[in-house]
Amino acid sequence: MCGFCGFWASGSSVRSHHAIGLHMAEAISSRGPDSAGVITIDQDRLVLAHRRLSIIDTSDAGSQPMVSASGRYSIIYNGEIYNHQALRAALSQENIAPDWHGHSDTETVLACFEALGIEATLSRLEGMFAFAVWDKDNECLTLARDRMGEKPLYYGTIDGVFLFGSELKALERHPCFDANIDRDALTAFIQRSYVPGPYSIYKEIDKLQPGHMLKVTWSGKDTAQPEISNTAFWDLRAAIEKGRAAPYRGNRAGAADDLDVLMTEVIGSQMISDVPLGSFLSGGIDSSVVTAIMQKLSGKPVKTFSIGFDDPQFDESASARTVAEHIGTDHVELIVTPDHLMDIVPRLPDIYCEPFADSSQMPTFLVSELARHHVTVTLTGDGADEIFGGYNRYLAAGKIWKLASRVPTPIRRTLGLSALAISKANWDRLFAGLSPILPSRLKARMPGEKIHKIGRLLQQNSKQKYYESLISMVDNPEALVIDGEIPLTTINESGTQPNIDSFEHWMMAVDALTYLPDDICAKVDRASMANSLETRAPFLDRRIVEFAWRLPLDYKISDGQSKQILRDVLSKYVPRNLFEKPKMGFGVPFGNWLRGPMRDWAEELLLEDRLKKDGFFDPIAVRAAWAAHLAGRGSNEYLLWNVLMFNTWLDRWQK
Repeated sequence: MCGFCGFWASGSSVRSHHAIGLHMAEAISSRGPDSAGVITIDQDRLVLAHRRLSIIDTSDAGSQPMVSASGRYSIIYNGEIYNHQALRAALSQENIAPDWHGHSDTETVLACFEALGIEATLSRLEGMFAFAVWDKDNECLTLARDRMGEKPLYYGTIDGVFLFGSELKALERHPCFDANIDRDALTAFIQRSYVPGPYSIYKEIDKLQPGHMLKVTWSGKDTAQPEISNTAFWDLRAAIEKGRAAPYRGNRAGAADDLDVLMTEVIGSQMISDVPLGSFLSGGIDSSVVTAIMQKLSGKPVKTFSIGFDDPQFDESASARTVAEHIGTDHVELIVTPDHLMDIVPRLPDIYCEPFADSSQMPTFLVSELARHHVTVTLTGDGADEIFGGYNRYLAAGKIWKLASRVPTPIRRTLGLSALAISKANWDRLFAGLSPILPSRLKARMPGEKIHKIGRLLQQNSKQKYYESLISMVDNPEALVIDGEIPLTTINESGTQPNIDSFEHWMMAVDALTYLPDDICAKVDRASMANSLETRAPFLDRRIVEFAWRLPLDYKISDGQSKQILRDVLSKYVPRNLFEKPKMGFGVPFGNWLRGPMRDWAEELLLEDRLKKDGFFDPIAVRAAWAAHLAGRGSNEYLLWNVLMFNTWLDRWQK
């Protein structure tokens, strides 16, 4: 795992040079603390800069930027290619392999470029990656990003300079960088807690979408803008539709056996490392499956890492500990206090150099920090929820909408407003008081949160709007962001959504296309790389994704339970009574903190004069939401957290 950046200037721009590349790369040094490298190409107009975290072939033979054997291709690359040894063997068998200088996957990728070409190589790569490669013969720069969006890649042209890199903080160090905040992207951020691709927080900068490649050329040395073509080399939508058109024909037991074999193959390939390796273990199904199979393949106890909370509502450390003891791992845990989490808040704008407000970013950072004291690589359970039906909304949303749609719209909206009129805290107190007489199916964790979601949902007029409300922190962010509108993305543009067989599968598909790369993958990448830790996600392997989309819905969701087939696989390694528990996730009780220990910090960021001066948010709307939250009314903590995260980012990067 590494980080890279670079730029390509037109002839009319200030000439590029080595020092700027080094300065840009230094901004992402945590992604690659082991070494740095910069080369200049095309009469010093093109600069490729790299920071290295040595994982495979830690010798100088794996250093970057790296040039191919013939000198045609020069690459900067971030990621891991898990089948690179098989690719090497295939090149050797066909007598088209170079004289190898080391055993890094970077050298393998370059050799494949020379033998097969860039596009043909992309179809053969199994792994996570983002790269920029210069083709000297065609005078073309190609950027590419892995199929599921595990690794980030930003790009854009400003003042005659094409900029690109793993993180915005590197691009911002170039002398030409003078980008404008995109108010539509900000509106989407307020709605969803992340900036959805292909947008970034800046108008002039985009994210390269997962599974895409970008070809960049200059038609003339003095033209102001490069010529750019953006094409998909793999399309998740097409893979989903193909899977639904060719469904798995065996029974669930056979599917579980096949998935176990496939997971074993994938995890085995991802355990290849020249540095210490471990696993995140939350005690949930996803990470437990990954860890159990790792332990099966390992000749010694696997290092596992988890964090717990001193608040029992959020603590899963006991479950993780029990699973670790049964599997036989070498388990390390940290019990987190509010002080741990609040100490991280001032660091968030540096860790996430684009506004990001998924509060689980804080515990994700802490578990990464914990793991980095012991290992350099960890495997994770990320991605399973979106392809095997893990989120609670997949269980309930279809049923709720089916019932709600039968109720006349005016009545439904009145019921929704009534649910929202009672604060979350009061709903929680009501359910706590009724707990002794409530049936078990109604004893929900954080009932106020769930009832407020239902209240918002009851006001929608279609399944698509219902889903959009379900995943939104606020239904009308345009009322908050001055001159902002919700931009078109897969969530709200039906033409980009896959044709699918059920509402549940449709939600899973949209989540996999949007929330997974732009929230989950971004969160884990930044939190881990801030600690110089590489994370690998077996569930995001193309073969597992494609297999999952062939499975019928009831292999994933049935009998009121999610991820049924993963439960079947895990039961081969761990007794069901150790993992058949409600999902908690990495929630953070920041709603209460904003009324308590974080109140002064928040108040300063939400001052009316400050809001007026910045000019991004309607001061009256923000102050009303803040006052309601302090008084225990409404459902505003997520909205306020998004505003607070943007303002802390603004203070760090724009002032």
